[in-house]
Amino acid sequence: MADYALSYPEAGYADLLNMLDIPHAPLTDRLREGMDRTEARLRACVTEATDPFVVTTAGHLIEAGGKRLRPLLVLLGAEFGDPVGDHLVDAATIAELVHVASLHHDDVMDRATTRRGRPTANACYGNAVAVFSGDWLMAKAARIAAELGDTSVRLHTETIERLVEGQLRELIGPGPDDDRLAYYLEVIAGKSAALISAALRLGALEAGAGTELVERVGEYGEQLGIAFQIGDDLIDVTSAQSDSGKQRGQDIASGVVSLPVLLALEDTSPANAELRDLLTAGPVPGTPEHTRAVDLLCASDAIPSARKVLDERLARARRVLTTLPDDHAVRALDSLCDYVSRRTN
Repeated sequence: MADYALSYPEAGYADLLNMLDIPHAPLTDRLREGMDRTEARLRACVTEATDPFVVTTAGHLIEAGGKRLRPLLVLLGAEFGDPVGDHLVDAATIAELVHVASLHHDDVMDRATTRRGRPTANACYGNAVAVFSGDWLMAKAARIAAELGDTSVRLHTETIERLVEGQLRELIGPGPDDDRLAYYLEVIAGKSAALISAALRLGALEAGAGTELVERVGEYGEQLGIAFQIGDDLIDVTSAQSDSGKQRGQDIASGVVSLPVLLALEDTSPANAELRDLLTAGPVPGTPEHTRAVDLLCASDAIPSARKVLDERLARARRVLTTLPDDHAVRALDSLCDYVSRRTN
């Protein structure tokens, strides 16, 4: 039988921790230890598959590394209660398993060929294998959630419902009478912000925080998650592939109406006519028309307009932080807002 052992790069979450302004060494040490243990748990989860081929396919994107933002948010959410215990590592593992599973599915839907600087699972193994590998990761996350208890299971299933509904709404698209910006924000609240919010809530819940505090932390995560997705929309247009790990203009190639695309389509000025026509036609990836559309979009007013919406959501997130106990975890969450803002500049 072939050897499907995985080879993991240096943990990317160390870079994220270093980017955050956490002026409290005990918190930094606690987060680093928690992330180290979560990374080990993720790897162990994948190797629990009975078939070595599943080990490879389900571990494909886990092996690629990443910032591990969602597990970090679980651990930061736990700081509003008792931040010690093996169950918190399990909770952090759930958040990343669901996230990676959703990436498997996203890449199939978007026909993406690169992710995190390497070929996607669907590019390597085909769409069916990529989808079922994502399903396996979802099942593994559900199993761990069941071990944590009913409250975690409810939060887990609610989050999956929001993720799937958000993706379905993106596929269906707005109706003729819908406000397109409001529709877009509802879509990304489901497909992106839901998991970021749930990660913080799960950490706070498992740490024994009170109900009101859990909801406030979750609302911060909702606003941060919306801003984060808008940032991804901007990075898709403005960053080179080497920076984002994805092909530039992937959203345009896949027909995804990102916020910059939406704003460009709504700009009816004569100067925007060429871009509007290209986006409406849906340029084919790898063609001069696709390159032209991406370049025009990058230079258009849609980019600063999208950044303004991102900044508004970060401002909302920061306002929620003012209602939380003033401690080192709040400062770390405020620093995450800075990180989300910087990554698009």
